Amino acid sequence: MKFSTITAAAALLVLLAGPAAAQTTVADAWVRGTVAQQKASGMFAKITSVGGGRLVSVSTPVAGVVEIHEMSMEGNTMRMRALPNGLPLPAGQTVSLQPGGYHVMLMDLKQTLNAGDQVPVTLLVEANDGKRETLQIQVPVRALGSPMPMEPAHPMK
Repeated sequence: MKFSTITAAAALLVLLAGPAAAQTTVADAWVRGTVAQQKASGMFAKITSVGGGRLVSVSTPVAGVVEIHEMSMEGNTMRMRALPNGLPLPAGQTVSLQPGGYHVMLMDLKQTLNAGDQVPVTLLVEANDGKRETLQIQVPVRALGSPMPMEPAHPMK
């Protein structure tokens, strides 16, 4: 009887564990549209990591180069810099990628990005425990002149 109780308990644990739950979610993602010959744009979104970690890379077939960036103010000068070590994602907190703050730069664009297009994007998140999670999303393109929030995504320095 002990064997079947242990076997049943083990089977129940496997069923309860199920497939690994997503640790990171992406909401409200969008890419800014471009005009002909424009070679760069930005991707914006809200990213939440349950256990915390770091957004370490982003890729898309529509751009030759993709970088995670931060825009900040130094005095009266706006500065933009790549984050080569990725973007920290504090546990349970939403990190906003938006104009005037953190964002993803799509450079060396291979095509014009028109409103209504969908851009395939792959995000790689490294959790605090070292495990990696790959998220593949379809991101809608918004018209170049469409209204968007301009509040800073994080305190400006």
